[in-house]
Amino acid sequence: MKVDDIRVFIPSKSYETSQSFYQALGFKMDYVSDDLSLFENGECTFFLQNFYNEEFAKNLMFQLVVTDIDEAYNTISNLNGFEFRYEPIKKEPWGKVIYLWGPSGELWHITELTS
Repeated sequence: MKVDDIRVFIPSKSYETSQSFYQALGFKMDYVSDDLSLFENGECTFFLQNFYNEEFAKNLMFQLVVTDIDEAYNTISNLNGFEFRYEPIKKEPWGKVIYLWGPSGELWHITELTS
């Protein structure tokens, strides 16, 4: 089996809020259906669904690898009008990371890997 892509379906506590949040982070949104949107940034894509399960959302984690962690931090720290939280950039032996909890409780490990 040769895999070409993998896409996750992210739940949303408030579908419209999450749509706006991910667009503010720099993702382009495409309509799929009334309950499903496709988000894209570069070659990376994911689905946002109009579905919420608190236990699932709070246990959901992603790693988003970026080329410039400082640019990502600047984008995140300038977001307004959303309920979310994040931690400052942390240095790790493998690179740098920002922990970002989205509006539904999902955890993003925004990472710049060391070459």
